[in-house]
Amino acid sequence: MHSFEFGKLLSQLDENLQQSLIQIVFRLVIFMFLVIMSLIIGRFIPSLVNFLIVRSLPDSSRKTYQKFVEPIRKSITIAGTFVLMAVSLNILQVYPGLFRFLRFFLYLATTVSVALLMSKLSRQAIRVYGIQLLQQIGQDLNDFTLILETFANVIIGFIAVTMFAQSQNFNLITLMTGLGVGGVAIAFAAQETLGQLIGTLVLYLDRPITPGEYVRVNFNPYAEDAYGRIESIGIRSTKIRLAAQNTLIIVPNSVMVTKDIENISRGKKVMALLYLDFTRSLSQQEEALVHQIVQESTHKLFGLDPGSTRIALFQLEEHVGTRARVSFFMIGSNEDSIGLRKRTLEIATASISVHLKKYDLSFEMEEPTIYVDSPITI
Repeated sequence: MHSFEFGKLLSQLDENLQQSLIQIVFRLVIFMFLVIMSLIIGRFIPSLVNFLIVRSLPDSSRKTYQKFVEPIRKSITIAGTFVLMAVSLNILQVYPGLFRFLRFFLYLATTVSVALLMSKLSRQAIRVYGIQLLQQIGQDLNDFTLILETFANVIIGFIAVTMFAQSQNFNLITLMTGLGVGGVAIAFAAQETLGQLIGTLVLYLDRPITPGEYVRVNFNPYAEDAYGRIESIGIRSTKIRLAAQNTLIIVPNSVMVTKDIENISRGKKVMALLYLDFTRSLSQQEEALVHQIVQESTHKLFGLDPGSTRIALFQLEEHVGTRARVSFFMIGSNEDSIGLRKRTLEIATASISVHLKKYDLSFEMEEPTIYVDSPITI
């Protein structure tokens, strides 16, 4: 009798085990099917985004797609696929052990892929719209775009870590406290190293110097300034090849950022020559008037070397009237700033033309304006 009941119990256990195994296999098959569907659907997510853009923004859909979606098409596919997989994982919630095991790896991949997508998307937004804004306010494009991209990546990284920690039920307060205590301990143990790393970060973000440029800097108040060429900017130090001596001086970046650096290579002057051919010979009073108008039109212009304006009036044998040769010196640190100065000079030239015509001084302006590079004397 007892053996019969024991056999019946075993058969019931076998049936329950079989049903459980069938349910597990069934859910795993559904999960694998959903994973495969996620891989297939993920490939069409960029096209779906394009369709939504066309429906909502018909006028600028193509430009918007080309600027934002097309450059990050692969990242959208990867992130969308992992998001769909993470949603599909919910079908295994009835099996907590398996669910937690798969959730860690799948949520980690999803968090990383979405964070990378947001980073690339923010970079596209900064480069498409941020550059236009920076051009309007007259700031250096390379510096500000690098700072904005770095700041955006830090925020995205912090949000990604926080969301992943919450998805894994980590105690954020304990985690932050541990990171804070560990950070303080590391800061005390490696003050000099951290100072050098911060100095390197400042040099890369602010970029007062770049390899290949000549600089003058004083490291000893009781000695002469060091003049040389920047060989390289490393993680820990900056290497300067001293002129004449041809020796190499290695300066920690933490020291370099505290010094007043005179960048010789970025000191650049461009001389602009402008010729005005008047239709008749000018009297002394008219020549004085030309001097006055040119000086007033260029005196307060930003980027022109104060007091560098020179006006020469003379007669040409092959020309009936008087020729005026006007020279300016424009100061800038790079090609972008020099280009801006040239645009400013064009405005000044137009102002000169308007004022001269008010006094019935007819002339022809020789085109184009001549620009001559003139390096600043060391």
